[in-house]
Amino acid sequence: MKNTDFEKKLKQLQLSKKSFVKLVGMPYQTLMNWKQKNETPVWVEPFLFYYEKNLAFDNFLRILNQYKIPKKN
Repeated sequence: MKNTDFEKKLKQLQLSKKSFVKLVGMPYQTLMNWKQKNETPVWVEPFLFYYEKNLAFDNFLRILNQYKIPKKN
């Protein structure tokens, strides 16, 4: 994944670079090094893919919970 694609994906996911590095537990400078190389590590694309899927799943669960019928004791 090219760095430009990475930055577009972060924007699409409304995820800042600082939030991303905090989420994955890496130094911010490492991310800045990717920009110089215009390349991201191979794990970044699948990570963002599953992050996006998780956001969609969380949203789906939020919608379902609106229609949840309380249990009777």
